[in-house]
Amino acid sequence: MDAQSAAPVPPPGCPAHNSGGRVPLYGPEFAADPQAYYEFMRHYGPTAPVELAPGVEATLVTDYASALQLLQDSGSFRKDARRWRDFNEGKIGSDSPVLPLLAYRPNCMFSDGAEHLRLRQAITDSMARVDSRRLTRSTGQVSDYLISQFSTRGSADLVSDYAKQLPLFVFNELFGCPAEIGDRVLFGISGMFDGVNAEKAAEVFFQAVGELVALKRAKPGDDVTSWLMQHEARLTDEEMVYQLALLLGAGAEPLRNLIGNTLHRLLTHDKYAHDGGLIGEALEDTLWENPPMSNYAPHYPAYDVEFGGGKLAAGDLVLVSYAAANTGPALSAARQAGSSRAHLAWSAGPHACPSKDPAMHITVTAIENLLNRLPDTQLTVPEDSLTWRPGPFNRALATLPTRFTPVQPVRQATAPSRTEAPARDNDAAAARKPERSGWSGFLSWLRG
Repeated sequence: MDAQSAAPVPPPGCPAHNSGGRVPLYGPEFAADPQAYYEFMRHYGPTAPVELAPGVEATLVTDYASALQLLQDSGSFRKDARRWRDFNEGKIGSDSPVLPLLAYRPNCMFSDGAEHLRLRQAITDSMARVDSRRLTRSTGQVSDYLISQFSTRGSADLVSDYAKQLPLFVFNELFGCPAEIGDRVLFGISGMFDGVNAEKAAEVFFQAVGELVALKRAKPGDDVTSWLMQHEARLTDEEMVYQLALLLGAGAEPLRNLIGNTLHRLLTHDKYAHDGGLIGEALEDTLWENPPMSNYAPHYPAYDVEFGGGKLAAGDLVLVSYAAANTGPALSAARQAGSSRAHLAWSAGPHACPSKDPAMHITVTAIENLLNRLPDTQLTVPEDSLTWRPGPFNRALATLPTRFTPVQPVRQATAPSRTEAPARDNDAAAARKPERSGWSGFLSWLRG
């Protein structure tokens, strides 16, 4: 085979045809069929040149062994985004859509060495104090509330009505957010990730988290915020704000996607039944084949280095494709042979996800409760008409429209007076505007 015939050919519609070889990880084409892009990129070898957004260049690791090497080599590859050469040289605009997830923050995700260990240990120890029974109770209560908002109408978008909101509500409870602060936390996170007035949303979010820190300094409680504050790491108020922002924001978005993607798998694959015994299997298959964070783990070489068959310069932006590594030929063959080699959906090395177990627990509990309450849930549109949110980092459905037999909720969304309309009408009205009730609405519902 000659060199010309061996050259990789981008998938149909891929802008890489005209981009000088860099593969764009944004736009509807990539969102519609990322696996076609990963297959194309494997022709480059273990790494491929990509573009995360217009003008934002990076190297993407698509090979499992190379990904593990990078994630575990904290000497050669650093997490501190202040090393990002293109950003330091002014090549990345302040309005770049990928900057919020790549710019430096003084938290454990963007730190190295002893500082990372100190911040990471505070988070790990604090999250370890979350009792599984409390997590089950909290997730169940939030799930019941959200279901009560749409159960009587017989239809729901399980992304916006359920998967998007549930992690935020559960985290608000675990972190001890009072009503007014919790409402603004929900507003801020949703706005930042959805790109709706993101700058204002970020301002509201960080202000709310700052007020939560001040509140817990004055009046600690039985919650993750207070435990983090009391940790022997002795975090400052600024460090508290950024660790909480990381846990609330970076935790909620992947969990939203994990719940949505697992529900998608259950509703589109005949091999699964609406049975609790198969939800765990569907969850694991989702983590292998459709992980909620598909391309992330930004790293920067500490010095010029040879890696993945090529050369990287100090300060280059390098990301790991969990999705490509998980579905590559080597790991797919090992999985089919029953190998215990783990997927990379939770990352690996010193920066692996510290909240894996709570995330799994919340996901299974939320889906079990939903399908127990609405057992005949099914898609209302053909699977191939579903759309996925564009972007280089997430693998997330835009919507998941479903229908089911309308049922009366377990409890009323509000406590009506004798002069109010029947409960069915009240619940239907609440379902039309679930976002307006917010965290304060849930707390009112919980109090009956």
